[in-house]
Amino acid sequence: MIKNRLAKWVFGSTFLTVLAASAVAFAEEGGQATAEDPKVGIAKAAAAAVAMSVSAFSAAYAQARIGSAGAGTLAERPEVGTNIIVLQALPEIIVLLGFVIAFMVMQ
Repeated sequence: MIKNRLAKWVFGSTFLTVLAASAVAFAEEGGQATAEDPKVGIAKAAAAAVAMSVSAFSAAYAQARIGSAGAGTLAERPEVGTNIIVLQALPEIIVLLGFVIAFMVMQ
């Protein structure tokens, strides 16, 4: 479970922003807006940008926290180096998911 208040806020805002950005991009205005409408293209581009940037900033925050804790752990127990590398790579999944959502929004 997430114990840090800032970490809860960052994770929650990332999750909700990605959901809201994709919902805004797929929303239609009663069938009046078409794919050729410039407003739809701008909304999709903005939603994709928000999905990608928020997920990238969240992953950077997570990697910074894991990296600082991993450096301290490696100083005391060098045998857990492989575990620290794996834990450092896990937040990249957040960026990959943000990229996939941004790609889906732009289609």
